[in-house]
Amino acid sequence: MNKFDAVQQVADALLFEGYVLYPYRASDGKNRVRWQFGVLMPSAYCLVDPSERSRSQTECLLDGDEAELTVRVRFLQAQCRAVLDADEVEVAVLETEDATYLPWDEAVVGTFDLRTNLRKLPLEMPFRLPGGTETEAVGTVGFLRRTREAISGTVSLSLQPLPGPYGATRLRIQVENTTPDGSSERIGALRQALIAHHVMAAVDGCRFISLLEPPEWARAFAAGCENLGLYPVLAGDLMLSSPIILYDHPQIAPESQGDMYDATEIDEILSLRTMTLTEEEKREVRGTDERAAELLARVESMPPELMDRLHGSIRYLRKVTEPEPGSPWWDPGSDASVSPETDTVQVGEVAVGNGTRVRLQPGILRHGTRGADAQDMFLTGRLGTVVAVLSDVDGETHVAVALDGEEGEVQRSHGRYLYFSPDELEPLGSAT
Repeated sequence: MNKFDAVQQVADALLFEGYVLYPYRASDGKNRVRWQFGVLMPSAYCLVDPSERSRSQTECLLDGDEAELTVRVRFLQAQCRAVLDADEVEVAVLETEDATYLPWDEAVVGTFDLRTNLRKLPLEMPFRLPGGTETEAVGTVGFLRRTREAISGTVSLSLQPLPGPYGATRLRIQVENTTPDGSSERIGALRQALIAHHVMAAVDGCRFISLLEPPEWARAFAAGCENLGLYPVLAGDLMLSSPIILYDHPQIAPESQGDMYDATEIDEILSLRTMTLTEEEKREVRGTDERAAELLARVESMPPELMDRLHGSIRYLRKVTEPEPGSPWWDPGSDASVSPETDTVQVGEVAVGNGTRVRLQPGILRHGTRGADAQDMFLTGRLGTVVAVLSDVDGETHVAVALDGEEGEVQRSHGRYLYFSPDELEPLGSAT
């Protein structure tokens, strides 16, 4: 199994994010300004447009300095697709029975792997992707001619020992586009660019340390890491340095049925919109790009149950045991792990639960005033008895109280109580 297989699906999503935008047609204005993520232009173009960069830098932390390091750089290499008629003359459009072809810039995946020992750093390795031309027949009506320009770059690695007793080191990975004689126009420069580039790294012999949630001793070291154009996160035991902001251990949602390509959009919305395309528009989608054609075919054949899965999922709720049929998720009876009538919550040295006598101090913390509204003022100092201890879906604890006297009798008969946080109660005894 390849070291990077575990993170391949996320890496592919990064690679093709924004590759072709809805409505997935080459003629649409949005698809004339593409590829905004992780682009390394030739340095000559960066002099014309300083907002672009030709080099990225990843700095991350390791818990040692003796290990085998494997680095993989992935990116897209653009290729210009021209449309030719049957006589191999360039034309503006080519029609077939089920597709409409226009001139378009496709892309192929470029990969560069580097393996070394940390003890051998610093190290700089060049790489080169050759150019070339390929021609594909489109039935008997014409041809598609694809042209790629040569691209060259370097990957530089260095290691810096960090002070202290922990044996930590800072690994720096720099990727640079060294392609000479770049075009002064963006569309031309993109054909010599490393598009949507990202870096993956694996180590055998030590571990990567999270920059987002470092251990206390490594916080200052993490803050000192300088990342340009990419930012590293943990992906299992691997490091993934991405041009798009991610959390540690990113995953593709299991509901997703495949790449939608349109930058940061929602699968359900894009699927529904794609279904509304006219037959003429779908013909152009099929001719725009083989990836767009596959997307269209997938959406058109998607069964209703898979479409329903795209509508959304709630993942942050606390897991509960399987509820009884027909029992809603919010019913306390659905969760055998909670029992409002017998659960307790600690207030000072007292376990407060059903039957505990309390004095109400609404809006007042143990250590000072929190602020109270008019209702709180009327209840301050009143006595009551705890009826239940409950937890909400966010994990917060609430205590149900019935007041003493006639008010409490009415509350008990209706099952309508007053609710307080534990710090608003002064226990007068333990739970019975």
